Amino acid sequence: METRKSRGLSPQQRAELWKRWRDGQSLSEIGRALCRTSWSIFGLVSEQGGIAPQIRYRSGRVLALHDREEILRGICRGDSMRCIARRIGRAVSTVSREIARNGGSADYLATKADVRAWDVARRPKPCRLETQRRLQRVVAEKLRLDWSPEQIAGWLRFAYPDDNSMRVSHETIYRSLFLQARGVLKRELLHHLRSRRVMRKAKKQLVKGPFHERIPKAVSIRQRPAEVEDRAVPGHWEGDLLSGAKHTHIATLVERQTRFTKLVKIDRKDTASVVSALARQVRTLPRELRRTLTWDNGLEMVRHRHFTLATRMKVYFCDPYSPWQRGTNENTNGLLRQYFPAGTDMSKFSQDELDEIAKRLNQRPRKTLGFKSPAETFYALVASTG
Repeated sequence: METRKSRGLSPQQRAELWKRWRDGQSLSEIGRALCRTSWSIFGLVSEQGGIAPQIRYRSGRVLALHDREEILRGICRGDSMRCIARRIGRAVSTVSREIARNGGSADYLATKADVRAWDVARRPKPCRLETQRRLQRVVAEKLRLDWSPEQIAGWLRFAYPDDNSMRVSHETIYRSLFLQARGVLKRELLHHLRSRRVMRKAKKQLVKGPFHERIPKAVSIRQRPAEVEDRAVPGHWEGDLLSGAKHTHIATLVERQTRFTKLVKIDRKDTASVVSALARQVRTLPRELRRTLTWDNGLEMVRHRHFTLATRMKVYFCDPYSPWQRGTNENTNGLLRQYFPAGTDMSKFSQDELDEIAKRLNQRPRKTLGFKSPAETFYALVASTG
């Protein structure tokens, strides 16, 4: 049954809409292709939480429209039910029940009977979160702690190893959040997702930024030791600046093996301010966990040799337009946007406040760590080096 917002779109058009949405096209692009306004497309997509509805199909065992049309023709000719059943290859009882449940021989209409059968066949299965209240409470609690659905699903397997009722996929959590018609998880919990979106969205290709000037005596990432690449040895870090409103920034440092994150308050973006602030934070680490730092091509690290002298950490620089060479840091900066949305004034945060946010992020379980937290993994290393 079509919803009000999907009325006017044929099944073929709706299928094309969802295909274009999955391919990452904008609402305007989809609207132009289907001769609709972007707002009408938004209405349909948002109603489904950005999740394409499953395609319904009929089993070959049930009556199809052409079977019902043949039944109607048989009724009009005055054929017996046995004759009609033989013609469509069905049992007499099947034909008898079909006619009886749709008004009898006097009022039977093939199209109306087919629509009714299609509607009656809708038997949505209750999701796990709807039937398991205890599981629902635990999931909501972890979402309020800013855990991602994938982290929650993975953590549940370890926290309740012998309780199958405490299992849920991350896809079910997303669907329960985005499809508010389910009435399982409150809409307010959407704001605890990293992206803060209210519906699913296809991934877009990142737009590359301008080319940075060459940094004097910069050592290329291509000369970085092999032990950095395979993450076998701890103490190798990736860093970058996270930008905010009014040209404010904070520095982010992520340890490659444990994904442990440190946030550094910087007063200005000039190289002297950035290098001195980074050096102060890095010197608080054990010497064994201060090996290398991989940075972007930003001019804030022009004085990288001063940083190396102060910390005894070698600095390597990525190739231009190659953010994937600092993949761990790029991913972490994406996670941090949950706490620092675009347009946030970074100068308002003290170092203590940044430490608290870093602590919260570091206590979240990570799939890549077997759903252990970066803090748990990092401090185990600190204890072993001590």
